[in-house]
Amino acid sequence: MQIQLKFFASLREALGTGGDTVTLPPEVKTAGDVREFLRARGGVWAEALADGKALRVACNQQMADAATPVSEGCELAFFPPVTGG
Repeated sequence: MQIQLKFFASLREALGTGGDTVTLPPEVKTAGDVREFLRARGGVWAEALADGKALRVACNQQMADAATPVSEGCELAFFPPVTGG
């Protein structure tokens, strides 16, 4: 399954990208699984998306949580709880 990723505010700065298109392995089924999958990249990904980091997630521009299912072609956005401008 292929999905679109978007990163905003300080998360975008930390990762050095505003977005990506990724192909997920079959076992990745939820927004929480995607976060874990991205953390496995290591380095800044593991740090920026660590469990202790307060992050919000939206799926197809609707607020979501870790249990929200992801589907082919969806857009998953990660951002800090407070974003400006």
